[in-house]
Amino acid sequence: MERRTRIKDALAGQPGAELTVRGWARTVRSGKGVTFIALNDGSCFASLQVVAEPVLANYEELARLGTGSALRVTGALVASPAAGQAVELAAREVEIVGPADESYPLQKKRHSFEYLRTIAHLRPRTNTFGAVFRVRSMLAQAIHRFFAERGFLYVHTPIITANDCEGAGELFRVTTLDMARPPLADGEVDYSGDFFGQATGLTVSGQLEGELCALAFGDIYTFGPTFRAENSNTPRHAAEFWMVEPEMAFADLMDDAALAEEFFRYLCRFVLDNCREDLEFFDSHVEKGLVERIGRLADSAFAMMEYGDAIRELQKATVTFEYPVEWGLDLQTEHERYLTEQVTGGPLFVVNYPREIKAFYMRQNDDGKTVAAMDLLVPKVGEIIGGSQREERLDLITARMGEVGIAPEGLWWYLDSRRWGSCPHAGFGLGFERLIMYLTGMENIRDVIPFPRTPRHAEF
Repeated sequence: MERRTRIKDALAGQPGAELTVRGWARTVRSGKGVTFIALNDGSCFASLQVVAEPVLANYEELARLGTGSALRVTGALVASPAAGQAVELAAREVEIVGPADESYPLQKKRHSFEYLRTIAHLRPRTNTFGAVFRVRSMLAQAIHRFFAERGFLYVHTPIITANDCEGAGELFRVTTLDMARPPLADGEVDYSGDFFGQATGLTVSGQLEGELCALAFGDIYTFGPTFRAENSNTPRHAAEFWMVEPEMAFADLMDDAALAEEFFRYLCRFVLDNCREDLEFFDSHVEKGLVERIGRLADSAFAMMEYGDAIRELQKATVTFEYPVEWGLDLQTEHERYLTEQVTGGPLFVVNYPREIKAFYMRQNDDGKTVAAMDLLVPKVGEIIGGSQREERLDLITARMGEVGIAPEGLWWYLDSRRWGSCPHAGFGLGFERLIMYLTGMENIRDVIPFPRTPRHAEF
């Protein structure tokens, strides 16, 4: 097959260049003695205008061409008289590789996001979702680049696990047992004869395994799919999503916050420098002022505030909150947004949360009431990163597990890491989809995952 020139490269070419492009027709307009085809192959936001004239052997067929048809076009680039494009392609040959008829569901220029979710297999062909998934791809590469440049080891943590890192019991079960007639013992399913010999599920986090590797390699990160069997139908929740989770040995909470700040700034600047065309589309059609907002965040000072001080700021606020504000309760999105938008006017680390509302693995502070936890809050969405210094002391983490009802026997391997060569270490988690939402202005997590998994939706 002859070499294909990507449309991104064709648009940057010089008049006179002979080339072959392949893509899908976004629009087809036929006039007197000429047909204009906007051809897009997903390599960039813009389409290449193809000019087809009656001299072509299949011109009559092209004039009736359906939107969505796959084409191969050979021709020469010529200077374009139209505004907004430097070149267009004067077609010498147009092959209809895959026709599309009038039943193709993307005939109109604009469709609602709700409608497009019903045809998730086709929505990548739209302007909006083409831009979303290009940004997603670029951000994934940027994440790997950030950690590689800083000497972090990339660790693949298991997707199938026997532990529930967060202790919330929201695992999807993985089993080979016959669920129509499961073996029972004392009225409960007996997993001893299952594939793994015990109850297993899809992971909610790679953190615990990541800690083990940090205590061997120093600095590591995981970046992979995680799962929550949480029956939530909100714009911010999905059953399958991706998490970025670095872990650093010989690090405390302040080291953790410093890495989180550097990481978030890096990603903001990366999209501004490398995804400008797509960001400008989002700025025009999704969220006005998006580019300015991201630029402002990248240049902002990141404030830090104790949890107790945050509670006092909220209690003296002149606005009414839907959720109560008092020491010992977790911060809600409305509280987080108020702090970043009305108090600090920019990104904010809230640190040292009450131990009773945080996970068992977070390091207990000397006050006996709080743990060395931190959340990075940003304007518009609230929490974007959550992390902590991990409890490295065997006696304290064992006692804490008992307090919250986690059997030490199930995490014997995790406790071994505190028994032999333990050291202070810290890490955080960033939900990849929430990052994409923040940097594109998209307001529903279902619209930043190619094929979202939500309650009662797994058809694509």
